[in-house]
Amino acid sequence: MELNNQNSFGIGEGELIEIIYELPLPMRLDRWLVSKRPEQSRARIQHFINSGLVLVNYKTAKAKTPLKNGDNIQIWMPPPEPLIYLKPEKMDLNILFEDEHIIVINKQSGLIVHPAPGHKSGTLVNGLLFHCKNLPGINGKLRPGIVHRLDKDTSGCMVVAKSQEALVNLQKQIKEKIASREYIAVIHGAPNSEKGQIVGNIGRDKLNRLKYKVVEETSGRYACTYWKLEERFGNYSLMSFKLDTGRTHQIRVHCAHINHPIVGDPLYGRCKKLPCKLDGQALHAIKLGLIHPINGKEMIFESELPLDFQKLLSVLKVK
Repeated sequence: MELNNQNSFGIGEGELIEIIYELPLPMRLDRWLVSKRPEQSRARIQHFINSGLVLVNYKTAKAKTPLKNGDNIQIWMPPPEPLIYLKPEKMDLNILFEDEHIIVINKQSGLIVHPAPGHKSGTLVNGLLFHCKNLPGINGKLRPGIVHRLDKDTSGCMVVAKSQEALVNLQKQIKEKIASREYIAVIHGAPNSEKGQIVGNIGRDKLNRLKYKVVEETSGRYACTYWKLEERFGNYSLMSFKLDTGRTHQIRVHCAHINHPIVGDPLYGRCKKLPCKLDGQALHAIKLGLIHPINGKEMIFESELPLDFQKLLSVLKVK
C-alpha cells in the first residue's frame, strides 16, 4: 500500500514514496524494493539504501534488513539523471501506435536499440529522443523508456514507455508474463515434430564474449522457448516462437543449441550460402500483446515482415 506523506528526508526536489510492507513472511529490503520498483536495477536500489535514501520505520536501514508485516518504508527517489551525451536525432520510425503514454514501433533490422560503448549515436533511443520530447530521464541515462529490447539485426514490434507510470506497469507485465511476444523465423533444417519447447539455461560463452550458449543448470539463467513448425521448405523451415523468459539472444541461442540455427545469423548461424541476401538474421518480432498501462485496454499489435524476409520466403517456396 502506497501512502502520501511529507518528505522525511529534507533533501529537496525528488519523489517521496511511502509503502507499508504487507507480506506475511520476512523479505530482504533490497529484494522487496526491486519487486516494487522494477524500473530500477538492484544495484541502483542498493545505492539508494547505502546513501540513506531509504528509511524503515523512519530509520536508515541496510540492504539485507529483513522486513516484517506492517513495517513503514520510505524511499526518496532522486530526480531523473540527465542523459549525458545522448543527442536527439531525426530518424524515420515505423510507428504502429502512439499516445501520450506509450509508443509501439516496428523496428528495422540493423538498428541498435540503446547506446553502448562505441555506439553513442544512430540508435533507436536517439531517434526516440527526437520524436518524444518528454522522454529524457525515464529509466536511467542510456535506456530512457525502454521496456524490452530487440537485437540489432532482429526486426519487429517494440513498445516504449513515455512516462514513468507506464514504464513501471509495462515492465511488470513483461516480468509477470501478462504481455506476450511472438516471433517468426526461418531456420536451417526441420524439427522432428510439429511443436515443442526448448529449455536450457543461458550464459555467456567464455571463448567469445559476444556470444551466449546453453550452459549447465547450476550456472547461467533459466530460459524457456516455445516453438511451432509453420511450414517446411526442403532444408529450411518457417517457425513461430513464444518466449516464457526473455534472455539475451534467447531464440537464436536455443535454435543453435538444437542444431537448427536461424538463417543469416552472423553469430550462431551456419556458414552457408544463403538463398538470398538478408539484412540480418531471419528473425522478426511479429506480434506484441499487452494491457494499456493507463486505461487497461487489451491491445495486440502486428508488424509487417521486412522486404528481405518476404523475399526469402518467396525464394524458398519456389524451390
